[in-house]
Amino acid sequence: MKSAVRFVAAVPPVFVTVLMLVAIADMLAGVFLRYVMTQVSGFFNLPTIRFFWVEEIGELCLAWMSFVGAAIGIRRGVHFSVQMITDHLPAGLRKAVFTTHYLLIAGFGALVAIFGWQVAELNSQSFSPALDLNLRWLYLSSVVGGVLIVIYSAASIVDGWRGRWPAMTVPGSPDSRAGAS
Repeated sequence: MKSAVRFVAAVPPVFVTVLMLVAIADMLAGVFLRYVMTQVSGFFNLPTIRFFWVEEIGELCLAWMSFVGAAIGIRRGVHFSVQMITDHLPAGLRKAVFTTHYLLIAGFGALVAIFGWQVAELNSQSFSPALDLNLRWLYLSSVVGGVLIVIYSAASIVDGWRGRWPAMTVPGSPDSRAGAS
């Protein structure tokens, strides 16, 4: 059971990594087609190569990387926070602050997922011009990201009540990134 959970937990970071590699290859292909192949086609009087799909692939990758990556950041506790004050609070109050923090993030994730679904449904009849891809796939990135934000926020709360807050540090601890309380 634990190996299945670990496998599922590894999917979002691997997915974002693959999207990053696709985006890099896509942008390199776009630059090559725009600045090299356009010149070659002009020099040899050949028909031009259509490369309008490059922008759409980049946009799709960026949307999915942003939402899934934001959720991963929440799970790892790496988003911006001001801990100068919370580090000096008593342990019980610190737990309350971090619990409230993650509950608010979970609420935000739920809103993103709900409204993302509505936008995806509104655009379900629209298609991208170059790839003829249903735009629902673009907007479903916010739904997946929002659901992951809710799941990861809940997991962070559970971990926190077990003494391992992702974003909590203990003043004076040798490993302030461990998140122990």
